[in-house]
Amino acid sequence: MTTGIPHWFTSSYSGNGGSCVEVATNLAATHGTVPVRDSKVPAGPELHLSASAFTVFVAGVKSDEFDIA
Repeated sequence: MTTGIPHWFTSSYSGNGGSCVEVATNLAATHGTVPVRDSKVPAGPELHLSASAFTVFVAGVKSDEFDIA
């Protein structure tokens, strides 16, 4: 767990369908992690990804690697 305070934000690409996640990229440089949480349950659990794993995940999303439709 990190000791910094996450500054949460939701992507501008997120719709209002309720299936959004929030991320706090402000901890990547100082702690090497990117916390992720469910935007519908902000007091719920957080998943802390390594900065490099988050970078790979975002690249996969941008290239439609996870598109199952």
